[in-house]
Amino acid sequence: MLRTSTSAIALAAMLLAAPAAFAAGPTHDHAAKAASTVDVVRDPTDLPGPIGKRGPQHLKIELETVEVTGQLADGTTYHYWTFNRKVPGPFIRVRVGDTVEVALANADDSAMMHNVDFHAVTGPGGGAKATMAAPGERKSFVFKALNPGIYVYHCATPMVAQHIANGMYGLILVEPEDGLPKVDREFYVMQGEIYTEQPFGTPGEATESYEKLLNERPEYFVLNGAVGALMKDKKLTARTGETVRIYFGVGGPNFTSSFHVIGEIFDKVYAMGDLRSAPLRDVQTISVPPGGAAAVEMKLEVPGRYALVDHALSRLERGLAGILEVEGPPRPEIFSAPETVSGSSDADALH
Repeated sequence: MLRTSTSAIALAAMLLAAPAAFAAGPTHDHAAKAASTVDVVRDPTDLPGPIGKRGPQHLKIELETVEVTGQLADGTTYHYWTFNRKVPGPFIRVRVGDTVEVALANADDSAMMHNVDFHAVTGPGGGAKATMAAPGERKSFVFKALNPGIYVYHCATPMVAQHIANGMYGLILVEPEDGLPKVDREFYVMQGEIYTEQPFGTPGEATESYEKLLNERPEYFVLNGAVGALMKDKKLTARTGETVRIYFGVGGPNFTSSFHVIGEIFDKVYAMGDLRSAPLRDVQTISVPPGGAAAVEMKLEVPGRYALVDHALSRLERGLAGILEVEGPPRPEIFSAPETVSGSSDADALH
């Protein structure tokens, strides 16, 4: 039987109304424990700006693999394995034709060996063998970015699925020669799974479960590393009239996402990370496999709160949801609804 720390109604209410336990800070009982943890959540605005038109360059990428204890949910901590102390790892942006030097350092206090496999690399293992580093070691390799696209990178140290599930994944964008069309805002969002011995919502320190990982039975589905990570302080924000682009990837390691923004339609979709083909138009939901990525664009017409979900909606009950909050004047010619005392019904969040 599914055991949760909050009811389904509270989870739905959280999406448009504010602060159910899902999005709130730690309770008093767990405040001391939470104070000693690291914030592993990658801010969705934490990505470099567009490269645009320029010639090929030689770039250097610095990655550090660090094992840290972070807050997984309200009152629940987890020992993550990370690139640069965040989940996902840093958003890397290069141009097609660039020569890229990747340097990976494994922190001295790591318990595990780590490395990195870039799906953007043409070469054996995507760099995984070249960067296999024991604690305290530093390894590097060089590749030329031959193909434009949005690509996943991840740790590929056996057991590979374990390293990914513990948080070791990120995105690299290889821009086309002429760059990408201009938008007003860009965001970085990745979906992952976490497999714990303890049931979803159990207070205290959660420990990883090899059995559940091998049987593909996650306790948590998350955006940017934690339950409700993009619900409150790190929600996505924009204004009406703006066009936003979300770079969306799935670290996995196992489940395909049916990425959907409730109340919006994707005006453009760069499916499967393909930046050469004409984008798809007017799309409601996209499929992104583990180890895959896409970009979606939306012009925002109506103010309000829009929920980012996997439309396999049972995953909402296991932590997977985010918010895009849009400010601006009302647009009753596009959307109008009677006001209620609470502002919105619980059901509105899911339709």
